[in-house]
Amino acid sequence: MTRVFVYGTLKKGQPNHHRMLDPANGHARFLAAARTVDKYPLVIAGEHNIPYLMNAPGEGERVRGEIYGVDDRMLSFLDAFECVPAMYQRTVVRLQVDERAGGSSSSVSSSSPPPPPSPSEDVPAEGATVDAHVYSTTTYEAAWRALPTHESYDAYGDHGLAFVGRESRH
Repeated sequence: MTRVFVYGTLKKGQPNHHRMLDPANGHARFLAAARTVDKYPLVIAGEHNIPYLMNAPGEGERVRGEIYGVDDRMLSFLDAFECVPAMYQRTVVRLQVDERAGGSSSSVSSSSPPPPPSPSEDVPAEGATVDAHVYSTTTYEAAWRALPTHESYDAYGDHGLAFVGRESRH
């Protein structure tokens, strides 16, 4: 399993979370809520109001999100979904665990039983720092640097920028 940190529309309660649940895409298991150790600019940009984590460590906020353990099939799906490398680049980020998952309810795919958890390595302890893959971008418009940054993304938040999902784009 590979650790992936999601901070935008793939989080629980967000418009693309169902993609993490779809067994056709692979297996994803929620491990923990976490935030980046370093600050990063998380902005909402473009005509579809997409959340982008700009790969500019030291700027912005300590971004909150979720760590998942994903299998190779889900990782391949996520790379394609995130349009790697044209739109996003998959890099490694250092995270601080805020709240770890508990029990078997943390599995988000039911097509096959999740792999057995490895002791303590699978679900990191609260307060621990761990590395995970993240989809961030170094290919952004210069004007994005002037956009407000966010600590946490919510498609339904009070920022007034309605996310336009792929199914609704023309």
